[in-house]
Amino acid sequence: MSEEIGPDQILRQLASNAPAGYSVGLHIRFAAPLIQYQNYPQAWLDHYTEQAYVMRDPMVAWGFSTVGTIRWSEIPFPDTFDIFGQAKNHGLNFGMAVALGEMRSRTIAGAARSDREFTDAEMKDIADLVNRLHVATEPPDLTTAQKEALQLIANGHRHTAAAAKLGISESALKARLISARTRLLARTTAEAIQRAKDYRLL
Repeated sequence: MSEEIGPDQILRQLASNAPAGYSVGLHIRFAAPLIQYQNYPQAWLDHYTEQAYVMRDPMVAWGFSTVGTIRWSEIPFPDTFDIFGQAKNHGLNFGMAVALGEMRSRTIAGAARSDREFTDAEMKDIADLVNRLHVATEPPDLTTAQKEALQLIANGHRHTAAAAKLGISESALKARLISARTRLLARTTAEAIQRAKDYRLL
């Protein structure tokens, strides 16, 4: 059984396995990742962002169309804007992509080297790390009742008013808030509200 490690440790391993950098978009919903980690050269990240390449990137198109791993050189989609060619100007000479998860919560990652293509074994290791990141950052599920309770408090209602709006007792409202905090691993209701917003649950 593999030892449970946190996202920071997984990212350190990923950086070691992808010497020219990586980019991971986790749990992509509505075309935006819930969480993104990347350590490609800043000049490349800036250029990529300025040119709005994310919607034109063959790797991203591939990642939305399938799951698995592939070398950049093997991606069958046309690179109309020569994104891979431009990436080479920043030392991203060889790369691979990983795509996993359901369409409603897809994770797409890229990893690069400057010296040679990734081996099959290296691609498998990187895919495993990306999968572990995907699992470690999986948004928790909240019930409708928990979301309603958090939303009312987030909107500035006091416990008494929120309970009245929901037609429940104040103790029942507090029980919903406590269960929401537990699901979100939050110590306070304020922290739970912020985490729910970060997860786009509110």
